[in-house]
Amino acid sequence: MARRILLNLAAALALTTTSINAQSTGTGTQGQGLHSLFVASGKLFFGTATDVNNVNDAPYQAILNNPNEFGMIVPENSQKWEAVQPTEAKFTFANADSLVTRAKAAGQQFRCHTLTWHSQLPPFISATAWTRATLTAALETHIANVMGHFKGSCYSWDVVNEALAEDGTFREDVFLQVLGTDYLAISFRAAAKADPATKLYYNDFNLETTKAKADGAVGIVQLLQKAGVRIDGVGFQAHFTVGGTPSQKSLVATLEKFTSLGMDVSWSELDIAHKNMSTATSASALSQQASDYVAAVGACLAVPKCVGITVWQFTDKYSWIPNTFPGMGDACLYTANYTKKPAYFAVASLLASAAGNSTKTIGGNTTALSSTPVSTSAAVTLSTAGPSGSATTVPVEGAATSPVRSGGSQAFASQFGALLWSLVAVAVFLL
Repeated sequence: MARRILLNLAAALALTTTSINAQSTGTGTQGQGLHSLFVASGKLFFGTATDVNNVNDAPYQAILNNPNEFGMIVPENSQKWEAVQPTEAKFTFANADSLVTRAKAAGQQFRCHTLTWHSQLPPFISATAWTRATLTAALETHIANVMGHFKGSCYSWDVVNEALAEDGTFREDVFLQVLGTDYLAISFRAAAKADPATKLYYNDFNLETTKAKADGAVGIVQLLQKAGVRIDGVGFQAHFTVGGTPSQKSLVATLEKFTSLGMDVSWSELDIAHKNMSTATSASALSQQASDYVAAVGACLAVPKCVGITVWQFTDKYSWIPNTFPGMGDACLYTANYTKKPAYFAVASLLASAAGNSTKTIGGNTTALSSTPVSTSAAVTLSTAGPSGSATTVPVEGAATSPVRSGGSQAFASQFGALLWSLVAVAVFLL
């Protein structure tokens, strides 16, 4: 009980940083939570994945339905092909509809996922002897019906998901075997026709860590652009491991490969898993996880066309990692008991600082920003004391290129944020 009280106190104090920034700079935020702080820093959304298997968990729903915490919802499975068209030409949308209804009631946006993917396909796909004409028709029918049903409800659609092998070549699946790479253009053309207003994304994993695969994704964007087919963005799944997350500088460089082609980008399925669960609760492991989350979030902050972040579940209770990768886990910002981790407070502190540094228009006048870059790896250090009483100091890489306001009040806010990090560390490791 004492642990939870202190953690809640730390959370409240950490979010007070936002108010200090607002009062000292003449800016404000839209509430207290990751989404509202991210929006206040100039981004569109901070969201989470969820699904219908979570709806009867009241504590979970209380966090999920807070639009200040999560402003974008994405279904983990309920819009995939096997879920919405389990039998050829017979569509069922009840589960996905219920998620859309809940999101709208909470004042949240919806990111729709996914249309053309090699996995979680219904049995009739593998049982059918497809020709080029019949598979093209099946793709177009699926996309037209599914997108038509959700038209007007989706901020974006993951049109094609995971089309690449790790070496950057195209994945061998039924779509490639029958249609060649034309299935990409077929899918995106059908999507653009079905809902002209929604954003159309290509989505994949390991683009952040595998150069050949990132180059392959660049090739997909260029292939579609050359064919005159609309593609609006690339989703980076960002399934990282603690200590194996690329640096912020590396992540920024990867994102900019795609923004230079005119793409919006986002972290579409972010989580950062511990590889060894026996040490996952150690001070050093939790500090490294916090540092890695800040590197990822800081990279998005540093890239103007990085529009948002979606975490792939916010709590370890429903994370996909342990079932898929035995021995790994604790990848989320909240524990299985809905306690906020040091990584959560690290991200909130970074976003509070970024929100205070954002340019705002006040009374018709735009406030001025200093162009001097600040490295938060020097300014913010997380000191954690483990159960043994030993202390570990871990520099946390943040938005190294973020401009800051001149003046002592902003410096005080940053120092106050660093102090709160230490308070959170004490709460987690000494109780």
